[in-house]
Amino acid sequence: MHSQEQVLKTIQEKNVEFLRLQFTDIQGIVKNVAIPATQMGKALKNGISFDGSSIEGFARIQESDMVLRPDLSTFSLLPWRTKDGSNEARLICDVHLPNGKPFEGDPRNVLKRQLEIAREMGYKMNVGPELEFFLFEKQNGGSATTPHDFGGYFDLGPVDLAEDVRREIVRALTQMGFTIEASHHEVARGQHEIDFVYDDALKNADKVVTFKYVTKTIAMREGLRATFMPKPIFGAAGTGMHVNISLFRGDENAFYDPQMPNNISDLARFFVGGLIEHARAITAIANPLINSYKRLVSGFEAPVYITWSGPNRSSLIRIPAGRGLSTRLEFRSPDPTCNPYLTFAVILAAGLDGIKRSIDPGDAVDLNVYHLTEAERRSMGIKTLPANLKEALDYLEGDSVIRSALGEHVFGNIMRLGLLEWDAYNTYVHPWEIERYINLF
Repeated sequence: MHSQEQVLKTIQEKNVEFLRLQFTDIQGIVKNVAIPATQMGKALKNGISFDGSSIEGFARIQESDMVLRPDLSTFSLLPWRTKDGSNEARLICDVHLPNGKPFEGDPRNVLKRQLEIAREMGYKMNVGPELEFFLFEKQNGGSATTPHDFGGYFDLGPVDLAEDVRREIVRALTQMGFTIEASHHEVARGQHEIDFVYDDALKNADKVVTFKYVTKTIAMREGLRATFMPKPIFGAAGTGMHVNISLFRGDENAFYDPQMPNNISDLARFFVGGLIEHARAITAIANPLINSYKRLVSGFEAPVYITWSGPNRSSLIRIPAGRGLSTRLEFRSPDPTCNPYLTFAVILAAGLDGIKRSIDPGDAVDLNVYHLTEAERRSMGIKTLPANLKEALDYLEGDSVIRSALGEHVFGNIMRLGLLEWDAYNTYVHPWEIERYINLF
């Protein structure tokens, strides 16, 4: 935790000229207001006012005044200098109303509310997200998807030409206080993964937002484009953000019970039960784009079927081998275009609902679900994730638990933005249609 004195001392010692006050809109896009470092005292005392009506999903014009309140614990120097050689720092902010109350439409506040509910039940949620991304060559500012290298899973240079870029990204993140667990080439050409250490859900939601911002900035400075788009290349592996989850009760991992089969506690089973019950509604938040559903298809290690298992990677939820303090669930459907604050909040809400209602997840499915016939899956009661964004939004609309976790303001805007996107996609004539039909009919 940074004290105000420590922060002000660092600003002076490092000759920081500007502070970037960052927050996210409902879609998880990073927004920021730059203020001179001389205004830091004012920002900490009174916050910095801004026009919320210009931020997607925030407020209407007639109620647009908002206040940014910096969270001192998120203070960090940015790991690059400006063109004139000066230093900048950033602080992640909570969004408040002018009367001092937290703004219900602030995604960070949505997660904080849910973590408080967990705390009142005696639990703290830790998460460990695994973010994948593609590095593409930048071509005249266009949207080409030419991979930067020819590497494959865990390959080393010279085929992995992006190793140096990945090293720069890791170095920058480390300078900003990340502890990086692993960095490697992923399955597809141009695809990479960097994992950072398990931590408190709010801290790691902040880190996901920072990770995306830093990765895109470093890539741009190296003449490349980084994208977290779920499925940029047809026929290649998609980009996921698997989320490892555990609940702690004090210093004890509440998912671990050495007396139970597989050393998994009933509480962990009920948490899984909640995730399975609410998985379809969660998908609207964890997979928010039209393109997200091009990744959630059979054959690319992306989950399609709502099952849980041990090490089985065809399941939506798996329980990796580690036990004791390392006992965790891996929820495999989210992709990195999601807003991490909202995604972690709805995952927690679903799990807590499972605990409150003792929802039995049924038997673990340790078969390769992709190889079962439809009749076999039906006889085992295995359901599927939504096939598209519209389906996911319909499930979200009908799920009172997930809707309540988001709050009506965020829920209403997620529905509005999602349906606008769906209508725009459905009415657009795509190149695939022209190619397929123009000469045939």
